[in-house]
Amino acid sequence: MPAPDSSQPRRPHGRSGPRGSQRSLQRPSERAKHAEPARLAAYTLLRAVDEGAYANLEFPAIIRRHRLDSRDAAFATELAFGTLRMQGFYDAVIERAASRPTAKIDSGVLDVLRLGAHQLLGMRVPSHAAADQTVGLARTVSGAGASGFVNAVMRRVSERTRDEWLTEVVPEGGSTAALAVEYSHPEWVVTAMRGALLAGGRANADTVDGELRELLDSDNTPAKVSLVARPGLATVEELVDAGATASTTSPFGAVLEHGEPGAIAAIRDRRAAVQDEGSQLLAAALAMAPVDDDVPKRWLDLCAGPGGKSGVLGALAVEAGADLVAVEISEHRADLVRSTLEPVISLADAAGRRVDVRTADGREVGEAEPAAYGRVLVDAPCTGLGALRRRPEARWRRQPSDLVQLGPLQRDLLRSALDAVAPGGLVGYATCSPHPAETTFVVRDVLKRRDDVEVVDARELFRDASGAVLHDLGDGPGVQLWPHVHGTDAMFFTLLRKTR
Repeated sequence: MPAPDSSQPRRPHGRSGPRGSQRSLQRPSERAKHAEPARLAAYTLLRAVDEGAYANLEFPAIIRRHRLDSRDAAFATELAFGTLRMQGFYDAVIERAASRPTAKIDSGVLDVLRLGAHQLLGMRVPSHAAADQTVGLARTVSGAGASGFVNAVMRRVSERTRDEWLTEVVPEGGSTAALAVEYSHPEWVVTAMRGALLAGGRANADTVDGELRELLDSDNTPAKVSLVARPGLATVEELVDAGATASTTSPFGAVLEHGEPGAIAAIRDRRAAVQDEGSQLLAAALAMAPVDDDVPKRWLDLCAGPGGKSGVLGALAVEAGADLVAVEISEHRADLVRSTLEPVISLADAAGRRVDVRTADGREVGEAEPAAYGRVLVDAPCTGLGALRRRPEARWRRQPSDLVQLGPLQRDLLRSALDAVAPGGLVGYATCSPHPAETTFVVRDVLKRRDDVEVVDARELFRDASGAVLHDLGDGPGVQLWPHVHGTDAMFFTLLRKTR
């Protein structure tokens, strides 16, 4: 089908289109000659993500490289991350507006159009400014030849409101395919989330449709910046004094509504850190669960990188008079863990305890050190489907085949942990994914072949800042957190006791 004709007559100056904003009379050659820095930074991130980068890790360096002030950095962040979240919906819109599949559009030009679509349909940017700046961005990054095409597509996109485009591109009937377009998730992820809600007891056949919509919507809502005050090193009060608000979910947590975490002294000193409250809670649950008095005072984090949970677990180990060994298979990631844990290591040294970071394969620790630990955390590598609020590109990067590839690793790590823990000790198995293939199925399959393990009801261990048990943790004995229910990532946790 032919591309949109950019020679179509435009409305007279000052006349409003459907979006209620003035339309530009400028030809592409008369519009912005160069990309505005914030938009160029957002485009740079999208191209980096397309090449395999992680958005949350890559963007700070891009912001520094483009020398954006705080206002432009905030705009670029909303533009880039919002575009990544809603990419599926915008691609459906672009295909209609361009009269061609997105697969036949140059990838760089497609990213320009996605950014333009988000400004028109997802941000409060006047349509003439969105069009002018998007054409200027196209000229800067793709050349003058692309600007006419981008201008024509942008004009077509601006002719409808967001609601009108939803009516246009979302299939009727509320099917999985319809939800995938409306909420901008791959269809397989929508199906997986529906199954997780049902399997975890969060929803039944009558309520699952409403719960699923709430969950998918929460994935498209930017996550708050959650901070953790590492016990013995910092306090929640110190974070509050620095501008954060005390968490109601985690006894160690705070929420930063505005400003940069790096501006807080405790964060810079690594006495505190940016960490999801659900992650804080599961580390605390393992540390607080009762064990037999004669189990070793040695704790193990079997998959420690990048060190967030180790930071909480190590600090709590020192308080409990125990040592911690943090294991990471990658030397580079092990170095990151050492850097993250440096204040915790110093705290342990001062208390006559040890916090060690080792480069090793967690699958081999159980055989190398059988029954050597009193508590073991297995924060298993997973698809990360529970953290799509924070890592929006993961929904487009992950595939169902990843479940098949990760499954054997998750099972091997749990087996190793159960071998490494002493009789009477505890193993906490956790994932940042609610998918049953990564959670209950893994635990079930491993326990089928063992008669020396019992499952402990972990729900009583998940307590909020007031000390009360969190609500709606599932049917038990495992715990499933949800972003639309608890405001955390969708963390899963099962607690296992080694029997004597």
